[in-house]
Amino acid sequence: MASVNVERTENGYVARNDRGAEVAMGGGDEQGVFTPVELLLAALGGCNIVTVEPLTAKRGHRLVRLAMTVHAEKVETTKLGPITVSYDIELPEGDEQAEEVFRAVAHRVEEKYCTVSHALRNETEVVLELPV
Repeated sequence: MASVNVERTENGYVARNDRGAEVAMGGGDEQGVFTPVELLLAALGGCNIVTVEPLTAKRGHRLVRLAMTVHAEKVETTKLGPITVSYDIELPEGDEQAEEVFRAVAHRVEEKYCTVSHALRNETEVVLELPV
């Protein structure tokens, strides 16, 4: 089960999880906050990278650098175009198999194991519950 609380505050909006973490949000004009679309992209990137890293390391190929950029353009007011996930990696020196293992793991994670990717690809239903 995953759940967050999102509410308006004196300084904008904040999302909180039950472990006490907070993320400030806004409409895009404020400094130091994420927009909801940026949070969606961060969720996609985070889901992929926190799964790729341990699976690659578990196979004996810990990458020196592992980072990514997740990019999307709005093609309509309320619609994103294709989302691009671009990895930036540095392979361990002398490890001839690291790149092959990383590529295989990254593809498998994106296709099978990233819950956020799966939700976006399969248009997960959103149910709106309003107070009576």
